[in-house]
Amino acid sequence: MTANTTSWAVLDEAHEALRTVVRGVADGDWALPTPCSSWNVTQVLQHAAGDQTAFAAFITGGPGPTEDPFAPSGTLAADARGVAEEAMKAAADAWATVAADAENVSVPVPPGKLPAAVGAGACALDAAVHAWDIAAATGQPSPLTPGLARVLMDVAERIVEPLRAYGAYGPALETRDGDDDVAVLLRYLGRDPRWSAR
Repeated sequence: MTANTTSWAVLDEAHEALRTVVRGVADGDWALPTPCSSWNVTQVLQHAAGDQTAFAAFITGGPGPTEDPFAPSGTLAADARGVAEEAMKAAADAWATVAADAENVSVPVPPGKLPAAVGAGACALDAAVHAWDIAAATGQPSPLTPGLARVLMDVAERIVEPLRAYGAYGPALETRDGDDDVAVLLRYLGRDPRWSAR
């Protein structure tokens, strides 16, 4: 499938990370555990797709996710890759309508409105970190680059703390000597960069 591009490079890169990882999941790996301790790979995909749909809905006023992204059923009504693509297309199309200098864009994260660049970054952060979750669970290479991680860390420091209270992210982990930009981001989001299901 052809990638949907926007004027937001960070979102395009995050979507490509999620797209690549979802394509790389073997048919028998959808039930594997993930760094999101109570969710398997299918549930993380459902959550990620639901969040992308929610960002689109907040911008356009269109339909939101068909199920609660924070209580994913683990059962997909359609092909997993199609579910991911549909959600990313909705988000990409929505963000393509947002001016770069917009100051108050409606978003599904506190405080409900963010400057456009931060909001697009929040949407990208969600896609990228769940791409990493799926990659880690299925033994794929990390889709996060140091450059993407640096941009997303700036966004994370602006939006994540209020979200921890809702369970969207775990407590931050302490950084360690030798951590690169990707590891620093993952630890800030409550993830162990060395996590593996295998």
